[in-house]
Amino acid sequence: MRYYSRIITSMQSLKVIFVLLAMTVCAVAFHEHTYAVWELREELQMLYINMWELLYQLEYVTDEQRVVVYSDIETMLQQINHTIQQLLEHDRSQHP
Repeated sequence: MRYYSRIITSMQSLKVIFVLLAMTVCAVAFHEHTYAVWELREELQMLYINMWELLYQLEYVTDEQRVVVYSDIETMLQQINHTIQQLLEHDRSQHP
């Protein structure tokens, strides 16, 4: 009986050590701004989709509407560049 209780105790100790080790690795391994980076990547994907839609609109818009679409494309490019700059800043802050 003593033998089994020592095995159970040592197994519980190993479980606690494993959990603490896993929590330490997770805390150290993940970036500080993981959620912010995820949001920026999602925003960048949406901007790319919108850009493709604007480029597709150039196929069927009238000449008067084309000027508006060009303006929208320019705005979209600025937003894409701004989002990429934010992603790069997050990366530089995590990897100096």
